[in-house]
Amino acid sequence: MRPIRPTLAAVSLAAALALTATGCGPGEDSAADKPSAPASQAADGAITIPDDLVDRLKEHGIDMDKWRDGEWRDWDADTWLREAKDFVNPIIEDLWDPDRMRDAETPPAAPVDPDISGDKGVTDPTPAPVDAVPAKAPYHASAAEAGKVFLDGPEGSMVCSATVVKDPANPGRSNMVWTAGHCVHAGKSGGWYRNIAFVPSYNDGALPAAQLEQASKDQVAPYGVWWVDWAQTSERWIAEGGATGGDGASWDYAVMHVTPEKGGSGKSLEETVGAALPVDFTAPAVPEIASVTATGFPASPPYDGQRMFQCTDAPGRLSLGTEQPTMYRIGCTMTGGSSGGGWVAQGRDGAPALVSNTSIGPVTAGWLAGPRLGEEARGVYTEVSRKFAGQ
Repeated sequence: MRPIRPTLAAVSLAAALALTATGCGPGEDSAADKPSAPASQAADGAITIPDDLVDRLKEHGIDMDKWRDGEWRDWDADTWLREAKDFVNPIIEDLWDPDRMRDAETPPAAPVDPDISGDKGVTDPTPAPVDAVPAKAPYHASAAEAGKVFLDGPEGSMVCSATVVKDPANPGRSNMVWTAGHCVHAGKSGGWYRNIAFVPSYNDGALPAAQLEQASKDQVAPYGVWWVDWAQTSERWIAEGGATGGDGASWDYAVMHVTPEKGGSGKSLEETVGAALPVDFTAPAVPEIASVTATGFPASPPYDGQRMFQCTDAPGRLSLGTEQPTMYRIGCTMTGGSSGGGWVAQGRDGAPALVSNTSIGPVTAGWLAGPRLGEEARGVYTEVSRKFAGQ
């Protein structure tokens, strides 16, 4: 089985588990662990990088001017940043223009296992394939919280999917986005991906690829391009995540904090798109969930990554080993590029809530699996929220 990797232009795993990433407990963050101030835009339109981010880059031998000029393309294994505390993602204005976004078609490598026979844990029969259906356009009216992730890795530009989620520390003003770990971080064989950005309601009008070639940036990214200024994933994904055997898939989730590329109006992402989902870390057991809807931008054939699709199915269980948490699994024909997309179910209060994200699927497509979110996932989410409390 393989994780649904972000398509080239894909997003890889993001950073590490809460307390490890911050190096502190429930008290105040140390100055070194506080987030950088958002990049601001000068009168001449140039992006001003906060001094603390410049200093962090220098600590890793990164010169901001050289980075912008293309030094970010150096993927030397000895210098590729991988630890949770090392995440940096400086804005490069207009890097993700409509052409580059359209050409990004490869998903990041996700955990794959060619054979899940001989189950060691609780695994239900393989679900029947459920054909993915196009989301109703405009997407902002049908799934305003959903969007597409763009990133750069050693093999080129990649793509993933993601969901705007609520921020407990900033009610109504969330800048938090949920995706898969392998969309921000390469796992045990690599480090953090670069130039990670989120585009809510990408190609909102569902224009076909031929028309997108002439589309304006407002049509492609009607609510702007939002750069990731902090990302966190589980320590298990960073240490164990891989592209074979479903390695790390049970912990394949990440939380990103974003900021607008060009400064924006001062509104948060949630205010800008008008939506954000709560996250349910006590999601019911499979028999108690009537159905789950998975949303994403599949980019591997037969899809082209330019339009949003959805699958709705009653979930089953998938176990990759007795020592790993059992995952949710649904029938769905979405392919790579849908990784990181949100799984939404009716919450305990009757309202929609995010209960998982797309992580893996078979090479031949037909089904998807996602991690069941528990206390470790809550820890990642809470730490990102706390980092940006009051901002």
